[in-house]
Parts: sequence; C-alpha cells; structure tokens
Amino acid sequence: MTKTVVIFSGGMDSTVLLADVIEQGDEVLALSVDYGQRHKKELEYAAATCQHFGVTHEVADLSGISRLLGGSSQTDPDIPVPHGHYAADTMKQTVVPNRNMIMLSVATGWAISQKADRVAYAAHAGDHTIYPDCRESFAQALDRAIQLCDWHELELWRPYVGITKADIVTVGVGLGVPFGQTWSCYEGGDIHCGACGTCVERREAFVDAGVEDPTEYRETPEFAEP
Repeated sequence: MTKTVVIFSGGMDSTVLLADVIEQGDEVLALSVDYGQRHKKELEYAAATCQHFGVTHEVADLSGISRLLGGSSQTDPDIPVPHGHYAADTMKQTVVPNRNMIMLSVATGWAISQKADRVAYAAHAGDHTIYPDCRESFAQALDRAIQLCDWHELELWRPYVGITKADIVTVGVGLGVPFGQTWSCYEGGDIHCGACGTCVERREAFVDAGVEDPTEYRETPEFAEP
C-alpha cells in the first residue's frame, strides 16, 4: 500500500486531494502548518475534515516564524488583504515568502520518518501567475531535492498542477467532497468575506464547473477579469 503525506490546509484544493488519495486506497497522513497566518481559521476546518475522513492529522506549529516572513498580508497584520480578482497583480501581496518550500520541507521530514512513499500538494494551473512556488518548474526542482535529501526514496506528487480550480471542483464532486466544510477566505473572519482574491477564485471555480456553491459569503464575489 502506498503511504502518502498530504499538505493539508483545509481549503478546497487540498480537501479534494485528500479525498482523491483516500479513494486511491493510500494510507494517508495529513499535515497542516501553523505559520502565524491571518486566516488561521483554516486549521479548524482542516482538523474537522480529517476527523470526517478518519485520517491521521498533525499540525506543525511554526507560528514563531511569521515575523521572519514579512511583506505579506497573511503574516503582517499591518498589511491589508487585497480585494478583487485573484489574478490581479495586487494579489502578490498575499504571497508568503517561500511558504510552500517551508511546508514541504517539514512534510518531507515527517514522510521520511514515517517511511512514506510520497508527499502530495494541491498546486493547480490557476496558481501559476501569482505563486511561483506552485509552478511545475519549482515542483520539479524540489522533487529532485527531496530525492537527494535522504537514503529513503520519496517523491513529490502534484497531480493537479496542469488543471484548473474548476476542474478540481469537478473532481471533488465525483468524490463526494463536502465543500461546505472547507475554508478559503484570506480574511479569516466568521464567514467568507466574498471580496478577497481567494473568495473570488472559489466562487468562480464553482460557477465555471457548473456546480452549486455551498459557501456563505458576506458579500457576493465579483469575478470579472482584472
């Protein structure tokens, strides 16, 4: 049986990936990371989802590094979360320096200690413009590094890197993913704000997939092209 460590935020994409890996019959370990993010609420959703699926879930407490990852609206409370279309240039303010490499490094260490076969994360084609660490070139380089860092064989698996978020919604519907139990909003309030880039992206994905959106938004997301 394949053993997979999934980087799990509690959002739509990682939840579909988690369900996908479970459906494939893997032994699944889920890792969430507390890096002091503004939207720490996602960790509550991650824990609830793992309990729903009966999956082993760990949270790596790296909250102390948030002060070292400045310049992002997600780690600096003085920087407001940009609102608007997720592909707008202003969304670069949400980039947390080297976030994926940090999370994947921790996941790799855990995966090696657990003698897992692969580490998986849910980067998709829509991430590429804003997030350099979601690009295939980054993933290929990191996959190579992961294979060199220990004697234990381990691969980086990124099955959604060539498809859109709407495609991921479609996959999730087929897997029976409880989308209403996932969290995307970067504001991290009581309900999805409907104005930040992740809320806009979330709403647009459901519309493009032709799937009813179960999300409660404070305001209706607008997603005209930037």
